[in-house]
Amino acid sequence: MALMITDECINCDVCEPECPNSAISMGSEIYLIDPNKCTECIGHFDEPQCVQVCPVECIPVNPKWPETHDQLAEKYYALIADNK
Repeated sequence: MALMITDECINCDVCEPECPNSAISMGSEIYLIDPNKCTECIGHFDEPQCVQVCPVECIPVNPKWPETHDQLAEKYYALIADNK
């Protein structure tokens, strides 16, 4: 599953630079995660980096975007292919 940022976000700015896929950006009030770019850091790290650095633990999985580990890996490979 892709991740999401809840409204408990305090806009501390630590998650955005940690995302290797540039999936995190500032929304109108809080940071947002683009589910088309979020791979939960599969292909880059063992654990989602945004979750690791979030001081308020407001980054759960997005229940509206169910994906398997294999689907996340496929998305990772597609993203790196697009960046070449």
